[in-house]
Amino acid sequence: MIPRLLKSDLAKALNSMPVVALLGSRQVGKTTLALEISKDYTDKPTSYLDLELDSDLAKLDDPEGYLRRFKNQLLIIDEVQRKPDLFRILRGLVDIRKQAGEKSAQFLLLGSASRDLLQQSSETLAGRIRFLELPPLSILEVQATDPLGFNPEKLWFRGGFPDSYLAESDDASWDWRSDFISSYVERDIPQMGLRIPATRMRRFWMMLAHIHGQQVNLSNLGKSLEVSHTTIRNYLDTLTDLYMVRQIPAWAGNTKKRLVKSPKIYLRDTGLLHRLLNISDYETLLGYPSMGSSWEGFIIENIITALSNKWQYSYYRTTSQTEIDLVLEGLGQEIWAIEVKRSVAPKAGKGFHLACADMRATHKFVVYAGSERFPMAGNTEAIGIVEFLQLIRE
Repeated sequence: MIPRLLKSDLAKALNSMPVVALLGSRQVGKTTLALEISKDYTDKPTSYLDLELDSDLAKLDDPEGYLRRFKNQLLIIDEVQRKPDLFRILRGLVDIRKQAGEKSAQFLLLGSASRDLLQQSSETLAGRIRFLELPPLSILEVQATDPLGFNPEKLWFRGGFPDSYLAESDDASWDWRSDFISSYVERDIPQMGLRIPATRMRRFWMMLAHIHGQQVNLSNLGKSLEVSHTTIRNYLDTLTDLYMVRQIPAWAGNTKKRLVKSPKIYLRDTGLLHRLLNISDYETLLGYPSMGSSWEGFIIENIITALSNKWQYSYYRTTSQTEIDLVLEGLGQEIWAIEVKRSVAPKAGKGFHLACADMRATHKFVVYAGSERFPMAGNTEAIGIVEFLQLIRE
């Protein structure tokens, strides 16, 4: 069993908020985590409702009448995006129970869509709900199971979905990822009420894989798919809301340089990226022309998912192509500039130092494939990914 580092955060939320929403992609382990944590949540009996099952969904034909039955219990509602109007009912029930002195969690919601998508057609639970995201398996999670022998290459190649990472062979992992992508475009996206032809969405997803780590040009993508740029924006936001794509905004600080303003896009799971690019084995990945952007996305996604909500992230690029892969802004006006390198003998280029000077970076790091931490020219430090992730979690 691979530990989920979110357990402590989830337990804390359950003890302090009436409603907790655990969100993340399908097949990422939300249900397993919720059922495990409920075993330790002993001050209330626990019930489970799976809205993927027609029988359970039918129980909510009269949602208020059904949910009132679970007083002084923790009710886990899985795939809550299938019933977004529940939020309005939950708000009223929470307020009634709060007046009766019930303080700890009453509802644990599991969803495969972002908080914005869940709430766009329903009344807010502001002040009554805490949202947590469960990403695929991370470097820190897998490293915790074997701190001496951990090698991130398998996680990079197969991705972090548990069934893909833990598959008995690379071929089995490949087959799982193939089925996952087909299921997403043929079933999951239509279930969200989004009328996008499956063949077009699959083609669009593959196009995004080929521009992984680049700025997105909506007009060019629209011409390739013979749709408008606003339709492309809708497709892109859909995959973002379903935790498949990460859009990293351009840095918006003060500088005299002309900055690129379009977001950079990454497929959040490199296992799915490699399947869409038809990279079926590790040796092929090492020889792939865009291998560096795949590694960059893998490292950046691990960094972003390790951040607390006290940090903001972006990237920096000028029209003259001076660039910083990732910019982290924290409390106290700290600005961390991060360059990602696959090499075990990393170097920071002149453009990186110029960009750091432009934005007045307070910390400069080159996150590389080695494990030693050492100083580099220009007040820059080289640091391995595991140590860097531990650093930002302190």
